[in-house]
Amino acid sequence: MNILEHLDKNNLHHAYLIEGAREEIFLEIKEFLKKIDVDTVGNPDFVNISIDNFKIDDAFALRSMSAGKSFSSVKKIFLIYANTMSIDAQNVLLKMFEEPIENTHFFLIVPDANFLLKTFISRFYLISARPCLDEEEAKEIEKFIKMPLKNRIDYIKELLAVPEEKEEDIAPLDSARSKALRFLDALEFVLHKKMSKAAFDINPFLHFFKVREFLRMPGSSTKSLMESVALITPNML
Repeated sequence: MNILEHLDKNNLHHAYLIEGAREEIFLEIKEFLKKIDVDTVGNPDFVNISIDNFKIDDAFALRSMSAGKSFSSVKKIFLIYANTMSIDAQNVLLKMFEEPIENTHFFLIVPDANFLLKTFISRFYLISARPCLDEEEAKEIEKFIKMPLKNRIDYIKELLAVPEEKEEDIAPLDSARSKALRFLDALEFVLHKKMSKAAFDINPFLHFFKVREFLRMPGSSTKSLMESVALITPNML
């Protein structure tokens, strides 16, 4: 989906919620900002926040930043990426996103909007741009499904490994939680396709749903949760 189709420079919404792949969405939004003469480099009125788990302290900080006056006469832009956002953080920001601030616009990007409160989502112009599973990802999932349990556990350990050195700007993409959520989406998609209607087993999918919920809770063990996924996933040779 082309994000630019939803952005009207003459009638810009105060808050956009976009679900999908961060890299592609960032590029499209930055392309749009150039069209409305908003610099994304060296501009104090452009704030780029990229974070794994957006917590209540982050919400208070964002609310404080948005309340300040712009340094120029043009628009103030907040471009935010978060893998998850706590319920407390969402509640703190509800009123801010409900009441537009003049010449201030928010672009909140998440991989999946399902973890957000319905009341929170209702404050936004929602754009869904979730990517389809590519052929390479599908092949990896096929291999995982056919593996014996020990190999699956090793695969999960390698999957969740986070580089010791990485650019701060892309850290949320490399987090173990982020990798686990993307893997779960792909696994669920492939597994659903492979199961015939006659042999369909809902139990793995119910387990995946619970794992997603726990992954979004602060302090949860990503490794233990994903090992349980390795254990529950049916072997489909």
